[in-house]
Amino acid sequence: MKKILIVMSVWLTHSQLVMAQPELRYTVSMPEAAKGKFHITLDAKGFKQDSIVLKMPNWMPGYYQLMNYANTVDSLVAIHQNGKVLPVSKINSNSWLIIAPKNSPFRVNYQIKTNRKFVANSFIDSAHAYIVSANNFFYVASMLQLPVQIKINSADQPRFKKIATGLQMVNGNPNLFSAPNFDILYDCPILIGDLKELPAFTVRGVPHRFIGYKMGSFDEQLFMNTLQKAIEQGVNIMDHIPFKEYTFIGIGPGRGGIEHLNNTTVSFNGNELKTPADINRIMNFLSHEYFHHYNVKRIRPVELGPFDYDKGSKTTQLWISEGLSVYFEYLMVKRANIVDRATFLNNLANNITAHENNPGKAHQSLLQASYNTWSDGPFGTSGADKNKAISYYDKGPVVGMIIDLAIRQASQNQHSLDHVMRYMYQTYYQRLQRGFTDAEFQEACEQMAGKSLATEFEYISTTKAIDYQTYLNNVGLTLIRTETMVNQQPKILFKIEPILNPTAAQLAMLSSWLGD
Repeated sequence: MKKILIVMSVWLTHSQLVMAQPELRYTVSMPEAAKGKFHITLDAKGFKQDSIVLKMPNWMPGYYQLMNYANTVDSLVAIHQNGKVLPVSKINSNSWLIIAPKNSPFRVNYQIKTNRKFVANSFIDSAHAYIVSANNFFYVASMLQLPVQIKINSADQPRFKKIATGLQMVNGNPNLFSAPNFDILYDCPILIGDLKELPAFTVRGVPHRFIGYKMGSFDEQLFMNTLQKAIEQGVNIMDHIPFKEYTFIGIGPGRGGIEHLNNTTVSFNGNELKTPADINRIMNFLSHEYFHHYNVKRIRPVELGPFDYDKGSKTTQLWISEGLSVYFEYLMVKRANIVDRATFLNNLANNITAHENNPGKAHQSLLQASYNTWSDGPFGTSGADKNKAISYYDKGPVVGMIIDLAIRQASQNQHSLDHVMRYMYQTYYQRLQRGFTDAEFQEACEQMAGKSLATEFEYISTTKAIDYQTYLNNVGLTLIRTETMVNQQPKILFKIEPILNPTAAQLAMLSSWLGD
């Protein structure tokens, strides 16, 4: 009897702690949708202190640029439950101090102004609404761990018929969602409108959906059948699916996509799918975003979590997160037989051409390009001196190819970069549940190769010229260089083609690499 009483006492204490946790409930209304405004109400209670600081993130994970979302906040007012207006002070560019009685409910009303259609910005008009959660919802300073609830009130907008999001629905209510903490909330955008859903497919029993706004006219079943083949190849690399459902969310015509744990938001216009080249381009794009749920959302650089929503989370490893995702998008689409061998090789040759014609290659390493993306931009074109920066989207996939072919050669084709990524996923995400360091990634590659890869990793840490031919020769390929004039400027063009009379070993490795 004594033991039972002790257990009950512990349970009650835990229950009381849970009940004492502050509550945050947001309601999003859209009476001024045509004017580009969200109306948002935050109902808060359970705070033991008499002042709290509400903070609006300065950026969203997945888009490594400061967005200054606080600049979109307008007409913020805090009101006590008795109707009294509470003191509010803006204490810095993205923080508001609210003075409220302890343990007393209060409400915060504010608006979010929008004017730019972009995958990293919220936007609303009379036809649809796109909510980037980091752009719309405050968190309480030092309390990112708090659970949060979001209610979508679209009654005043009859065209806003459906909602697409990765958030968890509450009690079957299609307008009410929850997140266990703000990292999860900020990972889940919300699309609202007269949305269309394409025919879903399953991979290893897990549903994959595609829901979007202004989808256009195209062969929907063929499109989804083709996408399924690419997604299956991505899953085959990791041999595991970490979610119960995945959703592609098409936010309408435009450019860009951002990855999330169980969804991705992508600019999409089916009217553009006119030629095989169009299909190949969009399949590369969607494969890239899908592979990100493994590579960066789960296999993540150690700096990318916990996130610094004020200053941004800088890392030297975006060449892995982004550059290798480009490399694996090419492999997924090729192994799915969506493209032929020549198209796959041409994709890599285009990256080589772009990198070799970039004067920044003599000034900036891949590690530097990753770290400096906050100032230089992801393509190295936003900094003060564009001629001294490179793009990890160009050099990254090329270095991925080199590391892959080096591992295959050293291990007699028993291991590859596929095995490295699977090892990183199983070790750092599943077992250790943390991010990885630069050294740990190199160690994983060398473990699979069974030898040092110091030479190959110099292409990452230095600006040393890349010896492409040594690695292409492993699979019976050669790099062909030609010189031409483009806009009256000299330019070097590269192509990757088979060599004459390759050996059986070269052909076997080539076939294994490409999934032929």
